[in-house]
Amino acid sequence: MSLNSIINMLTRMVTRRAVNWGINKGIDRMAKSGGKPAAVSAKQAKTMRTAVKRARQAARLTRRIGR
Repeated sequence: MSLNSIINMLTRMVTRRAVNWGINKGIDRMAKSGGKPAAVSAKQAKTMRTAVKRARQAARLTRRIGR
């Protein structure tokens, strides 16, 4: 394995982790209401959690397709 391929592999790993971290932070920020815990019902909280889960799945799928 050449040095160039090792550097490329490490760069891809670091970039992938940084992008995943940024996307997760952005989704979490959007899921919160202004950074304050909102007084929502249990049903609304559950739908918000499922929406965040679906958004993360969509982000993973998009990244997988982009490879």
